[in-house]
Amino acid sequence: MNIGVDAAALGMANAVTASTADVNSGYWNPAGLIHLEDHQLSLMHANYFANIAQYDYIGYASPIDDRSAWGISLIRFGVDEILNTTELIDSQGNIDYNRISLFSTADYGFTFSYARKLPVPGFQYGVNAKIIRRIIGKFADSWGFGFDVGLQFEKKDWKFGLMVRDITTTYNVWNIDEKEYQKIADAVPGQNQELPESTEITAPKVQLGLSKKFIIRYDYSIMAAANVNMRFAKTNDLISTDFFSVNPALGFEFGYTDLVFVRAGVGNFQNIEQLDNTEKVGFQPNIGLGFKYKGIQVDYALTDLGNQSAALYSNIFTLKVDLSLFRN
Repeated sequence: MNIGVDAAALGMANAVTASTADVNSGYWNPAGLIHLEDHQLSLMHANYFANIAQYDYIGYASPIDDRSAWGISLIRFGVDEILNTTELIDSQGNIDYNRISLFSTADYGFTFSYARKLPVPGFQYGVNAKIIRRIIGKFADSWGFGFDVGLQFEKKDWKFGLMVRDITTTYNVWNIDEKEYQKIADAVPGQNQELPESTEITAPKVQLGLSKKFIIRYDYSIMAAANVNMRFAKTNDLISTDFFSVNPALGFEFGYTDLVFVRAGVGNFQNIEQLDNTEKVGFQPNIGLGFKYKGIQVDYALTDLGNQSAALYSNIFTLKVDLSLFRN
């Protein structure tokens, strides 16, 4: 749930808390759904770790009336066809490759979003209800739930955004198959002797955003956006204390006649310890392209250029369709 969706947003280093205003707002800030004029559908696919892991997303959103909107989305991040060798050796101590089976491990996130305009002009809020499903073959599975709250404010072409993820903390409760667990309990002497904890908790995160769009000679536009991402834990983020950590992000979008878009961004600033025990600041650059025509928008993003951060680069594609295109 931390990876993100929509190549347009990823190309801007996720700095879209204030500016998001389409079907993908259900992920970035549900308050942005209020800007929808009609039904929208979004699809995304990405490969991670040399195509080992698959990341897929589908989202749908629609206005309810002139003051409210709703949306639903599903995210899957999984690794399929993993070799299960727990029964490789039979009861006689012989290796039997026919005893190898395949399994998948996958995380699913289902989100229901609702947005509404506030009585105060320029303000809108949104709420997400999330259900988390995690499966590790037949070894273990879990269910979880959580909530997000978002707020946006607009004044004189300036946009401000606030997103609080997992505001009540998100809980995942695991069910572990003890029979399957016993097959690996003694694989390494002295390890895996006790069942893992059955409860997993995700702490709240706060994101503040600011953006402004500049129009140049009618045909050209430049949108500048910034995010301040805060986690209530000590991490390797650029600013880190025992109580919270702060990580900034900057993004830009250049548009021509609302038809072609070029995007760039930088984020994920991390203090990375080197082999000589010194630290340097790593970051993740991003670039992206977009094309929009008659209600169909195709976006592409390439993240982590030049391997500036610890993560591997990824190619992201997103298709967004305004469903009014198919009406008579």
